[in-house]
Amino acid sequence: MLRIYVDAATKGNPGPSGGGIVIVGERIHDQIHVPLGECSNHEAEFRVLVQALQLLLEKNETDQTIVIHSDSKIVVQTIEKSYAKNPLFQPYLDTYHQLETKFSLLLIKWIPESQNKGADTLAKQALQKYKETNEEF
Repeated sequence: MLRIYVDAATKGNPGPSGGGIVIVGERIHDQIHVPLGECSNHEAEFRVLVQALQLLLEKNETDQTIVIHSDSKIVVQTIEKSYAKNPLFQPYLDTYHQLETKFSLLLIKWIPESQNKGADTLAKQALQKYKETNEEF
């Protein structure tokens, strides 16, 4: 089983955004920070989730149970209900559904911010790097 922790940080709303991804498993422990471009905080939370799934595909980590942990209630509820109340989130939900078919078992779970410190720190690092270079890295 793999546990994936995702979080996003945005300066302004919308504004420059960065994401953090922590992957924990029996034979893998990765910490990644990624640029997410200019977007709202909620969009950034969806973008980092999609980035995490694409990263797992690249690493060929698809044949086991994967539990994604996010402190974004909007993201978790959208996926659990398979319904995007905000039309801006529908493309992310559609992308999630397309990616989901490539995994044996993919689950998402909401966690409080206090349990997502690793991904939060990485997201803030990504945002800081973005702000320092003022360009995507």
